[in-house]
Amino acid sequence: KHKILKECTLPYTAVGVVDMIITEMGVMEVTPEGIVLKELHPDYTVEQIQEATECKLIISPDLKEMER
Repeated sequence: KHKILKECTLPYTAVGVVDMIITEMGVMEVTPEGIVLKELHPDYTVEQIQEATECKLIISPDLKEMER
C-alpha cells in the first residue's frame, strides 16, 4: 500500500495545515506545486520512495541524506 496518497481518504480535521511529512524513508515538504522530496534515508533509493508514494514526487535539486 502507498504511504502517501494523492487525496486524503480519512475525515478532515484541518485543511492546508501540513507542510512537512517525515517518514522512515524520507523528509518531504508539501508545497502548492506538489510534494518535494528533500531528504532520503540512506537505506532507500529515490525510486523506492516514489514506489511507496501514490502521488508523483518532485525531487529537490538539493536532495540530501537524512542524518542518522
